[in-house]
Amino acid sequence: MGALTWAVAAVVSDDTGRVLLCQQGRGERRYALPGGRLRPAESPVRAALRDIRAETGWEIELVDLVGVYHLTGPMRETPAGRAGPLPDVLVHVFRARAADVRPTADPPPGCRLSWHAPAALPEAVTPLTRAAVTDAVAGRSGVLRDAWAPGTDHDERPGVGQPPEQRGEAATDPSFRP
Repeated sequence: MGALTWAVAAVVSDDTGRVLLCQQGRGERRYALPGGRLRPAESPVRAALRDIRAETGWEIELVDLVGVYHLTGPMRETPAGRAGPLPDVLVHVFRARAADVRPTADPPPGCRLSWHAPAALPEAVTPLTRAAVTDAVAGRSGVLRDAWAPGTDHDERPGVGQPPEQRGEAATDPSFRP
């Protein structure tokens, strides 16, 4: 594991239960949850409110913490002008609601926003986004999960990367100690 980057994201829902996604303007143009990196000495809550407002124009109300997701994958070259590669990222993902029916500002260029039913997410969604939306819709809180960047070899069985008590193995795993 290399240098760890701390980030935030939110599963922002509207009154109908749809979730807000941002289609990235560069690279593979995948859909992701709105969010960003923490600044030095910034709390995850403050970072989530700031980054989501800046990225989407929406004021949000944080409901609770869905979980902390460790995103790992191969180191990639960084295009000029970008903040740098993200080999290991620890993302605090919050459950949130849009505070109003319309955004209070226009989002910056480079992110196309759209609302999606959780059961009909776009195919080109990031692995972290798919996992976090699934956890949020299921009502989970306090999730600890590994997520892998595209192109990473890993075991895709459900529950891999989660503690035994979250994947239902606490009763059958003799090595589990709370």
